[in-house]
Amino acid sequence: MNQWLKSLKTDTPQEGFELAIKLSQKGVEYTQPSEEIRKKLRPKYSKNADSLILASQVVAINFQTVAAANNYWRDSYKA
Repeated sequence: MNQWLKSLKTDTPQEGFELAIKLSQKGVEYTQPSEEIRKKLRPKYSKNADSLILASQVVAINFQTVAAANNYWRDSYKA
């Protein structure tokens, strides 16, 4: 297995959010390793409001994890 995740540390909240999205995508890939099946399923869930809301929830949970790992960027990020 390819090691793609080196750290949860990011320089900015934007980078943290992008990492949260990547974590969510990788979660789907690990859960369903077949790209063919994922492509076949995408048209169904991409038009389902409940599925999209749940996907957003997974990203939000992952963002909470990344934000906590970065001490909420308190010391290094200035808005």
